[in-house]
Amino acid sequence: MSGEIKFFDQVNAHFDRAAAYTKHPKGLLEQIRECNSVYRMAFPIEKDDGSIEVILAWRAEHSQHKLPTKGGIRYDWRVNEDEVKALSALMTYKCAMVDVPFGGAKGGVRIDRRKYSESELERITRRYTYELFRKGFIGPAVDVPAPDYGTGPKEMSWIADTYQALTQEDVNGLGCVTGKPIAQGGVRGRKEATGRGVYFGTREACSHAGDMAKLGLSTGIEGKTVVIQGLGNVGYYAAKFFSEAGARLVGLAEYEGAIHDPNGLDIEKVMAHRAETKSILDFPGAKNLAKTSDALELECDILIPAALENQITEENCDRVRAKIVGEAANGPTTAAASERLYQRGIMVIPDMYLNAGGVTVSYFEWLKNLSHVRFGRMEKRFEERAYRKLLQAVQNMTGKTLTEDEIRGFASGPSEEDLVNSGLEETMVTSYERIREKRAEHGDRPDLRTAAFIVAIDMIAVTYGDLGIFP
Repeated sequence: MSGEIKFFDQVNAHFDRAAAYTKHPKGLLEQIRECNSVYRMAFPIEKDDGSIEVILAWRAEHSQHKLPTKGGIRYDWRVNEDEVKALSALMTYKCAMVDVPFGGAKGGVRIDRRKYSESELERITRRYTYELFRKGFIGPAVDVPAPDYGTGPKEMSWIADTYQALTQEDVNGLGCVTGKPIAQGGVRGRKEATGRGVYFGTREACSHAGDMAKLGLSTGIEGKTVVIQGLGNVGYYAAKFFSEAGARLVGLAEYEGAIHDPNGLDIEKVMAHRAETKSILDFPGAKNLAKTSDALELECDILIPAALENQITEENCDRVRAKIVGEAANGPTTAAASERLYQRGIMVIPDMYLNAGGVTVSYFEWLKNLSHVRFGRMEKRFEERAYRKLLQAVQNMTGKTLTEDEIRGFASGPSEEDLVNSGLEETMVTSYERIREKRAEHGDRPDLRTAAFIVAIDMIAVTYGDLGIFP
């Protein structure tokens, strides 16, 4: 329809802007840009009342320059082919940006999950998995889904169980999907990973004094005002980590509405209020906003859109009063709006970098499934003994005696979650430095998003060159 914002077109507009800074052959850029394959399916499921409903679903594999491809599965009544193609493209660039060896993919099932019972959702998930399997769109070496909007560990558990039933001799079968429960091959830290990555990435952006000075801000997170749109898994954990770092949450938004309190909102109390009343509205001490989108226009230092795509557009971008927009969602800012924000001097930390925590820790989970060993299992006790020997030597040299509790605290070896979080932090820090270095190569002309796309394009081009496909 007229005026409709095509998500895939928005992604390609960002790509084209970045590609103009590169010297890669036209044919190579066209290959990177295009979506390799899309599978549309329609399958029947039996409802609890015995009736039959036909479900529409998709899986897009944007790029197979590296295998397996990787990308989430969302359950939403708005899912369509354009959306999954766009999201799969973002996954390609995201994986390349943070140097995770996957191609990009994405899946979606067109349902409003609130209208289905748990048993119906299980039947939909298992049948969707079967449809992917019969067409070769799932497998630990082929295509590895993960949670996304409207899905979580339970759905991933059903996918893993279905796949293992279909491939009983595949010893690596659990690696067919990530975001699983811990007891079924998941990795500790995966649930919080995307929100934690949003925090790490924003913290890194705020650590550069020169960049912050241009925005009229000091370095660091402490004391900065934050607005978060979307309180799902990503938004909630981002709010939690920002609060713990000393930021002040002044606005929160969900689909039922938005609230504002310049004195600060306690995220745990807001979530408890929502659990009790089914809404964040009417939270004690906070002001209800007329529309959910009004939260995007609140005055703040950092705005975190963590809901869906196309939230900041040409229509409302001039009313955004944040100094930093951290894209926790996929594609929350249209290409034209992103350019306008840049012209206004607003820093946009792009989605393909900032929300890469999920796929980074999914990569760790996939490695764990293929290696069949928990992270830290072999080295934890060895490191603890080594630290104890070092502490004993220090005590002997200084004459100071430590208590057993102090020794235990200093000598504790890393747990699986410690290692996962450390790996995530390393990824987010080094990736941001890579973006800044690429921007500096071009005289700081491109914005952060364009610089991130340039990094991704260059990384993918190297792979195609190594494969001998392009000179």
